[in-house]
Order: sequence, then structure tokens, then C-alpha cells
Amino acid sequence: MTESSNAYEYLDNVDPREQDRLAAVRRYRLVDQPVEDAYDRIAFVAGALFGTPIATVSLVERDRVWLAACQGLSGVREVGREPGLCASVIAQDDVYVINNAAVDPRTLEHPLVRGELGLRFYAAAPIRTHDGYRLGTVNVIDSVPREANPRQLTALQHLASIVADELELRLMVIRSAAAEQRMRETVN
Repeated sequence: MTESSNAYEYLDNVDPREQDRLAAVRRYRLVDQPVEDAYDRIAFVAGALFGTPIATVSLVERDRVWLAACQGLSGVREVGREPGLCASVIAQDDVYVINNAAVDPRTLEHPLVRGELGLRFYAAAPIRTHDGYRLGTVNVIDSVPREANPRQLTALQHLASIVADELELRLMVIRSAAAEQRMRETVN
């Protein structure tokens, strides 16, 4: 399902495939919304599985990464879309792992690596919709280098699939409410 690019100003001058992906992000109406318990619990479980101090559920917008849930970074709801982390994860279907960001060429210049956070370990699984769009990630972050085992990475993929399922339920509620509103308007 693709919404018209005229409906969203942020879609101007964007590659058509990326327009479709961004429209898919928007159809779930989760960006710029308060944290919901389901996504917060998923972020908590991800952090607990890896033993990391930080875990998030993110949605990648055109110029930012919206944190639908975040454990371990209070008050942070968005970060930049610099390459190397979430913005790179959505370009692939597999889990993305950086064991030591201080020496990984993909992340050497990333502000979260060079800055105060001092990100060193990052593992993320893309959130893929049932119609194939990669919207964001379920990820874990640490300030010390580390290794992830295959079981942890598979669990991260499962958590990303659970987020995708939650998003589909959210979309059904949105569509149901819209249909009910149309019926009420028709009756009146």
C-alpha cells in the first residue's frame, strides 16, 4: 500500500523506492508519538538478552531515526540518520553487528561513536513489514566492545518480527477506527 507522495512534504525529491518505504513508515502513525508499552517491553527484553545498557526500537525516517522505545537513554527520542548504524541496517535483511565501532570502518566517523556516548558494540535486526519494507530496527548498544552469539542474534531477529506483528495490529486498529468513523458520518 503506497500513499501519495503529495501527502507528505518530506517525500519530495526522494528515490521512488525510498518514497514507498517512507510512506510505509508513516502508515503506522508511530513516529512522533508517546512510547507504547509493547515496544518498550521489546526494547527491555533485547537489552536483557544481550546484557547491554541500551536497547531501542527505532523507525528510520528521511532525516532522522525515531526511537519508538528506548531503554537506557532517558529523554532521547530521536538521533541523526548518519550511515553506519540504523540507516545502514535497513538496507539489508540480515542482522547487522559491529563488535568494536572504534575500529570498524563503517562507524569510525559516526557521532555516537566519537561523541559522549562512546558507542562500541551495536547489533540490530531490521523490522520488516509483511509487504517487504524495512522500517527500522530492534537494536542493542554498549560502550564496550563485545561479541554476540548466534542464539542472541536469532532472538534479536524474532524481536524485530514481533515489532512488525505489533505494527500490523496497530494498522488494523487505525483502519478499523477510520471505517467506523466513515460509517458514523454516513448514518448522520
